[in-house]
Amino acid sequence: MIEPTLKYVPCPGPAAADGAAEQGHRMAYWEWNATGDLAHPHVIVCVHGLTRQGRDFDTLARHLSRHARVICPDVAGRGDSDWLADPMAYQVPVYAADMLALLQHLHGQAPIGTLDWVGTSMGGLIGMGVCGVPDLPLPAPVRRLVLNDVGPRIEWSALQRIGQYLGQPLHFDSLQQAADALWAVSSSFGPHTAAQWLELSRHMVRPVPQGGFRLHYDPAIAVAFKGLTQEAASAGEQQLWQMYDRITAQVLLLRGAQSDLLSPQTAQEMVARGPRARLVEFAGVGHAPTLISDDQLQAVAGFLLERSGEASA
Repeated sequence: MIEPTLKYVPCPGPAAADGAAEQGHRMAYWEWNATGDLAHPHVIVCVHGLTRQGRDFDTLARHLSRHARVICPDVAGRGDSDWLADPMAYQVPVYAADMLALLQHLHGQAPIGTLDWVGTSMGGLIGMGVCGVPDLPLPAPVRRLVLNDVGPRIEWSALQRIGQYLGQPLHFDSLQQAADALWAVSSSFGPHTAAQWLELSRHMVRPVPQGGFRLHYDPAIAVAFKGLTQEAASAGEQQLWQMYDRITAQVLLLRGAQSDLLSPQTAQEMVARGPRARLVEFAGVGHAPTLISDDQLQAVAGFLLERSGEASA
């Protein structure tokens, strides 16, 4: 079975309150290459959600890597990436800057001819920032953008729900115990077999010296998130709509039919304005589809590979 290679890219430190740049950090990323062509010109970047990490995309990446160079970063503070010294730096503008550093790094290794983006939840917000801000130093424009259960308007009730469990310093005696605990807050992901969920959970924890496991991410990612007010979220929504309306990439919008984060009204507005997203909904799923089931996998692969006719190959 194809497995990814863990690599790292140095990223500049975010600006401190006094204007000075903080110490830089390393961002980990998982590179998938099933063709053996390390210089494949088609690059697909897959970026995970708030509390997740790059191995969430294993099933999708394994499929896509037969046709492209697939890159799945661990966003700062998650997975194998460095934790940031300033908890308030755990915000989308910093993540977007890290992604620009990653893209320049990849382009320096081998020229990027075609660039696509798959973003789940937070990864979609980062994608909107990368695609919707003019004059960013991208090595190539993003051709196709998949927004997985996220849009410019995020329901406040969903943010409150996430805030209830985010950043808690949990300890687990076993991987199965961790999987059970994660399912308790992630059942909206929709139906999964026990084996699928255990595999997803495997990369969500790290062993600790005294025994057992902890969650993979820095608990401090909760600081900036929990400091968000409803008023600030509303102001941020206006900026996100402006970014969305400036996107020139083709957009596929995925929505769990029971999602509490992306409302049907927001999804329809995204279809009607800006890049006029193509909408696909999945029954029996909330926030957010994990892109493991065949229907979800084929929706994404078909969109990203349809030009070459390789989606079902």
